[in-house]
Amino acid sequence: MMDNKQQEDVKVRIQAYRTIVEEYERLDNEIDTLITRNGGQSKNMSSDDLDLYRQLARKRRDILNEMRLLERDLLDE
Repeated sequence: MMDNKQQEDVKVRIQAYRTIVEEYERLDNEIDTLITRNGGQSKNMSSDDLDLYRQLARKRRDILNEMRLLERDLLDE
């Protein structure tokens, strides 16, 4: 059984996870909007849009990796 400090730590990590999930979803929606605006394909993008797409995709990938680490940490509890 967890003591109060451990329970509070888990709550903080769960909130951090939720925040990260929201950021992932925001980035994913931004990428979807960008792709839709360009006819559904990255090959139709201007160089500026393509640069933005790549930047957003990298951020999304990094957030996904962070989500996975937090998931693993929380599941190990």
